[in-house]
Amino acid sequence: MSGLFAGLQLQARGFAVDVYERVDSELSGRGAGIVAQPVVPKTMRALGIDTADLGVEMTTRKILDAEGRVVVEAHCPQTLTAWERLYRILRDAFPVAHYHRGIGLKSFEQTGRSVIVHFTDGRSMEADLLVGADGIRSTVRQQLLPDLNPLYAGYVAWRSLLPEQAIPPAIHRELFEHMTFCLPPGEQFLGYPVAGPDNDLRPGHRRYNVVWYRPAEESTELQRLLTDDSGVTHSLSIPPPLIRKEHIAKMRAAAERLVAPQFRAIARLMDEPVLQPIYDLETPRMAFGRVAIIGDAAFVARPHVGAGVSKACEDVSVLADAVASHDVEPALMKFEAQRLPVGRRIIERARHLGAYLQATQTDEERAHAGRYSTAQAVIAETALVDFLEA
Repeated sequence: MSGLFAGLQLQARGFAVDVYERVDSELSGRGAGIVAQPVVPKTMRALGIDTADLGVEMTTRKILDAEGRVVVEAHCPQTLTAWERLYRILRDAFPVAHYHRGIGLKSFEQTGRSVIVHFTDGRSMEADLLVGADGIRSTVRQQLLPDLNPLYAGYVAWRSLLPEQAIPPAIHRELFEHMTFCLPPGEQFLGYPVAGPDNDLRPGHRRYNVVWYRPAEESTELQRLLTDDSGVTHSLSIPPPLIRKEHIAKMRAAAERLVAPQFRAIARLMDEPVLQPIYDLETPRMAFGRVAIIGDAAFVARPHVGAGVSKACEDVSVLADAVASHDVEPALMKFEAQRLPVGRRIIERARHLGAYLQATQTDEERAHAGRYSTAQAVIAETALVDFLEA
């Protein structure tokens, strides 16, 4: 996502840009729900991209107690979209001839006047600027900062995208058109509507994005969750087909005990969920001569802020403006000076919002947990970036 935003923004300012994607197949079908913060459609419109059908328009948030009663409700208009919906719009806007699939970065070196990039297919190329937009497992970042690794936050998210037509009518009436939460002690279950397969926004053809945050101690429960039936323990995450059926069964059984009846019905439909361990990643630098890292390659914030895509989008806007008016190296230093403090604020905010979900907590984290675990705080703070304007 950040790579396509970078390509489009730099191209719009007159640069010749090529995007290299290490995955060979198209990325449709990946990811889950996204809250489209206002900067995202604003940036897209500035690039001449139509945002009329970006996602599902939602106006209301509510929180249910364990019996299914509404305990807090708030008016909060937002556009809710899916990763693949936004990706497809950006992908279609970028020139096909300059988007290269199945080619990963192997290594690079800088000459002082350029960057020489070596690819996994044996080819090399020379460029004025290399932008590492390659996510939490960034190859660019690993070469620049080999000792910087994601830090496990102490909890996981069970995620699922459910077909709208699979949701029982009574449950659909209560949940589907809203962002709805349930807050078992030390946990958070939420759901909201997003586009359906092939970016379908027609009623009855959309999907329901489900996320359930649950504590999992790193050395015990997390290791069990990341171990497949063959005994292999995966790092960072586990492919959904390899999640052991017993773990899915335990998750569903916990839902029967802990969440509102409406969400119990939703959990029963989660046949092939995604397990997402939650991580923090905070880079000390974003500029390295003629190389920059952006988006999740630089900062991975817990999802509660809902700033992943908007952060990447604004990284790119600042980067593109800087290189359009300065030589590359001073431009990247200017970019870093503006975006490092913002990335740090987002990471800090996300840690505060998620502290009450952690399996273990420091004294400071317990203080934040007490403040941000209430129904009023969850409904007023989740997936909003107003704090960046303060």
